Amino acid sequence: MQPQIEDLAKILKVLGDPNRLGIVMSIGKSSRSVTELIDATGLSQTLVSFHLRVLRDAEIVKTERGGPFIYYSLSMPVLLDIITELSNTINLNK
Repeated sequence: MQPQIEDLAKILKVLGDPNRLGIVMSIGKSSRSVTELIDATGLSQTLVSFHLRVLRDAEIVKTERGGPFIYYSLSMPVLLDIITELSNTINLNK
């Protein structure tokens, strides 16, 4: 199988978890701290941190330190456009 297909399958598998997808959508095209993501998703700190680690390992999010905080942003901001378009398509078909 082609490496690009395997890489895409890995990303889709990681995003297949509703909590991780919600985190990605909460990050949007900006950067967010863990606290902001906890507030946006309603998940516990433990769950947000766990899912951010998975997203970071899959290279879907990247980190940047800002003072005492670590901020998360999408490695590929276009991913949000794809998710939004897919979501809109699904909603139109209902």
